[in-house]
Amino acid sequence: MATSKTLHNFHIPVMGLAYTIDSPIRVAQYGMSSVISIIDDELVEKMNAFYSEKFNKPYKEITKKAHDYRAERITSYLNLVDDVVKEKFSKFKTELSESKVALENFMATLPKTSDFKEGLSHLLHEGVAFKDNVKNYLETHLKAGDIDVNIMTKVDKDNFEKSEQLPTEFNDAHASLRGFANSNLSSSVVLSAGMNPRLYSYFEKFKDFFPDENGQLKKKIILKVSDYRSAIIQGKFLAKKGLWVSEYRIESGLNCGGHAFATEGFLLGPILEEFKTKKNELIEDTHAVFVKGLNLKEIAIPVEPLELKITVQGGVGTSNEQAFLLDNYKVDSVGWGTPFLLVPEATSVDKETRDLLANAKEKDLYLSGISPLGVPFNTIKGTTNEFHKQQRINNDKAGSSCPKKLLALSKEFGAEGICTASKKYQDVKLQELEAKKESLATTIYNNAKAKITEKACLCVGLANASYLENDIDIKGQEQGVVICPGPNLAYFDKEVSLFEMMKHINGNASVLSYPNRPNMFVKELKMYVNYLKNEINSMSEDLTAKQVKKWNAFKSNLFNGISYYQDLFVSLTSEEYKNIQAEFQFYKIELEGVAIPELVKV
Repeated sequence: MATSKTLHNFHIPVMGLAYTIDSPIRVAQYGMSSVISIIDDELVEKMNAFYSEKFNKPYKEITKKAHDYRAERITSYLNLVDDVVKEKFSKFKTELSESKVALENFMATLPKTSDFKEGLSHLLHEGVAFKDNVKNYLETHLKAGDIDVNIMTKVDKDNFEKSEQLPTEFNDAHASLRGFANSNLSSSVVLSAGMNPRLYSYFEKFKDFFPDENGQLKKKIILKVSDYRSAIIQGKFLAKKGLWVSEYRIESGLNCGGHAFATEGFLLGPILEEFKTKKNELIEDTHAVFVKGLNLKEIAIPVEPLELKITVQGGVGTSNEQAFLLDNYKVDSVGWGTPFLLVPEATSVDKETRDLLANAKEKDLYLSGISPLGVPFNTIKGTTNEFHKQQRINNDKAGSSCPKKLLALSKEFGAEGICTASKKYQDVKLQELEAKKESLATTIYNNAKAKITEKACLCVGLANASYLENDIDIKGQEQGVVICPGPNLAYFDKEVSLFEMMKHINGNASVLSYPNRPNMFVKELKMYVNYLKNEINSMSEDLTAKQVKKWNAFKSNLFNGISYYQDLFVSLTSEEYKNIQAEFQFYKIELEGVAIPELVKV
C-alpha cells in the first residue's frame, strides 16, 4: 500500500459555514490542508463574487433561475479557489527561492524532525547556486495543501418548486456533492454527522470517485467517525459500490467544536487504540469487499490496496499532545480547529466575534441546545446572535424568518419541512404550550418555553461572519453571528499570526498563556462525567429499563477508559504525566459517586 508524505502533520477541519469558507485561499500555499463547508450555496456564491473581484477573475452570477443553481454555484467557487491557490502557491515558491529570509522564516514554522526542513537546511549551508537549487528542491518536494470540502450528511433537505417535490438529486447534500464532483479539484469530500445511504449511493454517479487505470483516485472520500464499528460498517457499505474510503477522521465526541455527537462513554484514547491495532484488518476486510464492488462495475482493480489514513481531531492544544497522538497512535494527521479561530490569516471571523473569542473563559463556553438538529451544540456566551434572539423573545416575536431553510428538516407540519428555529414553527409550539399553561407548574412551563425559543438560526448565524469581515451586505432579519468553538478555546486568549500558530503546533514556540491547561484526555473525561450527571439529573419522570441500562453501560465504559489511560501513562515519568495520573484518579472517584437511578418495582 503506497503512502504519501505531507509537509505538515496537522490540518484545519471544517468550522461552521463561514469560518473556513476561504481557508484554502489563505493557507494552502504553505502546504496546509483545510476544509470548506459547501452546503450553503448562497454564501458560496457571495464568496465567489468577492474573490473574483479581489483577484481580478471573470465572474458571472449564478442566480436561482438556473436549473441546477446549487451545484453550479459550488462548482464555480471551487474552481476559482483552485485557480487562486495555484497562483498563490507558485508565487510563494518563487519568494522562497529568491529570499533567504523568507525561506528561513518558513522553515522556523516546521517540525524539528521534518525531512523537508532538513533538505532545505543542506541547501542553505551549501550557498552555491542557491536560487536554482532551492527552486528545484521546492518543485520536487513542496505541495500545496488540499482544498477539501465538507458535507454534513443530515443536511439533505428535500426541495420543492411550486409545491412540487424535485427529484432526490436536487436535495441539498446531493446537490453539494454534485457541485464538488463536477469541479476541477483533486481532493476529498469529508462526510460528517452519520450515515446517509441514499447520499452514499449517489457517489456512484461520478467517475472521479473510482480508481483510474493507474489505481489513482482524483476525488477521495473521508468519513468522520466516532468509533471503529462505525468505520467498518460505513466503509464496507461504500466498498460494495466500488467506492474506497481514503481516510477515517476520528473526532472526540464532546471535546470538539460545533455539534457534539457524544459516544456511549467511549473515550478518545481507547478508540484510537482500536484503530491502531485493527488498521491492517480494516484495510484487508474493506479491500476484499472493494474488489468485488469494482468487479461488478467492470473497473480495473488496483494492484494493491489503496492508501488509507487515520486522522484525529478534538481538543488538542499543545505540541506535546500533537506529538503523543502522532507517535503513540500512529495517526497520519491531527486536526487543529478552535485555536485557528484566533488566527486572522487562516479563518474568516469578524472582529467583534474574534475579540469575544479571545476574551472567553471556561465559564463562557458551554454545550447548548440552540441547534435545530436537536443535537448538543458548543457555543459561547455573549454572541451578537444571542442578543438579537433575546430581543425578539422579549418582544414576543421569537423565532427566525428562516430565509435559507437548510435545516427545515422537521416534517411535523407537512412534506416541505420546517425548521424548529423558525418563527412559523415556534409560534405554533408556543400557542400549544400556552393552551396547557394552567395545568403546568410554573417551572415546567418556563423550561418548556425556553426549550422552544432557544433554537437559533444557524444557517444565517454561521454564515454572517464572512459577510461582516469582508463588508458584504447582509439582507433580511438581523441575526448576528453564531460561533461554535470547542472548550479548548478557554486556554487561547489572543490573536496570533499564522506562523506563530504553526510554530506552536510544531513545538518551536508557545502561544498559550495558561501553564495549567488540562490535558486533552483529562478534559474529555471531565466532560463525559459531567454529561452523565446532567443526563441523570434532567431525566423525565417515566424512567425506563432501557435508559437505566444505557447509563450503566456509559458509566462502565468510562471506568474502562480510565483504566486504559492509567495503564498507558504508568510508565511515563515526567511531571506532566504524574499530574495526569492524579487527575484520572480524581475523576474515577467522582464517577464512583455518580448514582444510577433504579427502577421502582410495582
